[in-house]
Amino acid sequence: MISPELARDLARLSFECGRRLGLLIGRDGTVEMVLVGGPRSLFIPDLPKSRGGRWRLRGLRLVHTHLQAEGLSQDDLMDLVFLRLDCVAGIRVDPNGGATLLDVAHILPGAGHDRGWEVLPPLWCYDPDLDFQELVKSLEDELDRNRLAIPATTRQDRAILVSVTEKDRETARRSMEELVELARTSGIVVADTIVQRLRSVNPKYLIGKGKLSEIVLRALQCGVDLLIFDRELNPSQVRSLTDTTELRVIDRTQLILDIFAQRAQSREGKIQVETAQLKYLLPRLGVKDDALSRLTGGIGARGPGETTLEINRRRIKDRIAHLDDQLRGVRRNRDQRRARRLRKDIPTVSIVGYTNAGKSTLLNTLTHSGVFVEDKLFATLDPTSRRLRFPRDFEVIVTDTVGFIRDLPQDLLDAFAATLEELDDADLLLHVVDISNPHFEEQMEAVDRILGKLELQAKPTVLVFNKIDRVDPEWARRKVRRHGGVAISALSTGTVDPLIAAMQDQVEALMEEGFYAAARQPEPEIAEEPDESAWEL
Repeated sequence: MISPELARDLARLSFECGRRLGLLIGRDGTVEMVLVGGPRSLFIPDLPKSRGGRWRLRGLRLVHTHLQAEGLSQDDLMDLVFLRLDCVAGIRVDPNGGATLLDVAHILPGAGHDRGWEVLPPLWCYDPDLDFQELVKSLEDELDRNRLAIPATTRQDRAILVSVTEKDRETARRSMEELVELARTSGIVVADTIVQRLRSVNPKYLIGKGKLSEIVLRALQCGVDLLIFDRELNPSQVRSLTDTTELRVIDRTQLILDIFAQRAQSREGKIQVETAQLKYLLPRLGVKDDALSRLTGGIGARGPGETTLEINRRRIKDRIAHLDDQLRGVRRNRDQRRARRLRKDIPTVSIVGYTNAGKSTLLNTLTHSGVFVEDKLFATLDPTSRRLRFPRDFEVIVTDTVGFIRDLPQDLLDAFAATLEELDDADLLLHVVDISNPHFEEQMEAVDRILGKLELQAKPTVLVFNKIDRVDPEWARRKVRRHGGVAISALSTGTVDPLIAAMQDQVEALMEEGFYAAARQPEPEIAEEPDESAWEL
């Protein structure tokens, strides 16, 4: 760990100056940095980037003095975890300035311990019986085994999911289950999940410092370099978490945006996703580079010009403006297609509901289509329209829309305004509910809240309870009767007849009430002004 001669000199110098002294030593024995602190503290500046990835130890050990002959403190152990040091050692200095005992602590690479570190029995500084190289090698070998034990391909990210909530334990568990499903949809391997319930949220880190050290330790043990939080983080929290943990940090909104970017297929969808991502990124730009600032000349204009941060912001704003222009063109094309449908007097039925409730499967069953379906969240992003002919010999247009989710970010609602305009022109909504989900009633409330934000709560709606083949039939009948809906299994064509009948009744009732009168009436012809000269005849 340290030679007896160096320990003796370090203790003597620390005693003479009355300050803590520390050394950061590499694995080859080279002193990389000398630290001078106060009588009871030691400040460690920013260290160079870690070697070999964030799941490896840093390759440095910290050896410092304790003037009060005390053992390792909690701050020493926190430095061990947050900086991912090979070891941390404290030299106890006696009243005469001599080096007596050496306290050593290292990280425990395996999970299942009450604490993430181990403090070894004190060693005598004049003869420290410890093979440091062998100790570090065994630690890193076990860390590698733990990382390889988590199945993942080389292209998949590993992540630890973190949920911070002030609500009850059951609500936190459901929220974490949904975050796990979002991560799976995005192609992320979940290495561990951590839930913390707080009375008040830490404004800097969102979570407590002790829990944060536990997360950093688990990231090291699992070979993880990504943290995903189950609530939206403000820019300062992202910066603080990233600087402290040296891990990539994203929140639930950014994860949903990543899923949307993977799923977008049409030009319109790609434009909307890129717009939402840029609007999310704009307030989170925090990289300043005054060294690359342009200098301007002239009286009143001397000094730094446009910084890199300002340039990036301006470029993002210009890109958002360009995408908005493209989106307006897409809207015009969509309006033209919608106007043709209105002129043909064909009613429109839009399918809405929570994500992964079976909306695309229902569209395929009703219209005998082949729309892409998958048992993942947000499998369908771009709207799809198909014709459906009812047994009473009239047609409707059935449109599948993007799925909703609780706490849907406002940026997504704004960016997908062109897609959601299909709901504005819908004559009837089919609210599809996954009745096999234990929390389907909460999902119904989440969809209702989003429809309220879009001012669509007054539209005629048919409540459709899907996946009844996965639940008890008698229990399903009670729930359907209670909420006044129609029970189906979108995978079975024999169960959708009651739904088709309900849709026919609703559409015919709306037509009898003159709901389509304005759409059916042609534009009034403007009569020509009479020729005044004809009045004289």
